[in-house]
This record gives sequence, C-alpha cells and structure tokens, in this order.
Amino acid sequence: MRIAGINLLDEKRVDIALTYLYGIGRKNVVGVLKQADIDASKRVKTLTEDEQKRIQKIIDGIKVEGDLRAEVQNNIKRLKEIGSYRGMRHSHNLPARGQRTKSNARTKRGKRTTIGAIKKELAAKIESAKTKK
Repeated sequence: MRIAGINLLDEKRVDIALTYLYGIGRKNVVGVLKQADIDASKRVKTLTEDEQKRIQKIIDGIKVEGDLRAEVQNNIKRLKEIGSYRGMRHSHNLPARGQRTKSNARTKRGKRTTIGAIKKELAAKIESAKTKK
C-alpha cells in the first residue's frame, strides 16, 4: 500500500504502519482509523481496496510528508530572518527550547573537540602523524 509517496510495510499492523508517514503519530492514527471505520489490529496486506481508499481520502485532508516538511522549514527560515532568539539558535545549530548545552546537546553540537592547552610533545606527535598520512 502506498500513501503520500511512502510504501507501507505489508506485514505491519495498520496503526503502526501509518506512523511511517511524516506528520502522523500514534495519536493521529486513532482518529484516522476511527473515521475510516477500520480495525487497528488489521495487517496492511489484509486491507481491501475500499478500506485503502478510505484511509487515503482521510489522509489527503491532513498535511503530511512534503507539505509539512516545507511548512516547518519555512517557519524556521522566518525565525532566522526576523532575528528572533529561536532563529539564532537554529542558525548556530544549538538547541532552541531551553536545554542545557554545557554537559549535553551532543547530537545537536556534534562530536567533542578539545580546545585549550596541550603539551608540546603531544602536539609534535599529532603533527608528525598528520604529515605521515
């Protein structure tokens, strides 16, 4: 089954498979399946053509995948342009929602790099290793 350009896995339950779509989570799935009148425990491969069309019709009314991604990117771009605090945090690749950065935020800030004093001997070893490569 293919919805919004994403192939849903046939062996998965319908309620789990629909969460593979960007913008549809576990909470949204409950409402979608209730509107489509489909049992959540059904497998994707057992859905009839009519049931697939009902799900497709309901999801067409929800902003998902490319449209949603574009909207999020436009919101971030707008924050950067107006120079807001959150926009500056986005542009500097730092957490934007008040998290601490002294000890955590490694996924946002990247791999640790040591800055500061190192012994001359160690610096010489590093330099010689770079020239050998």
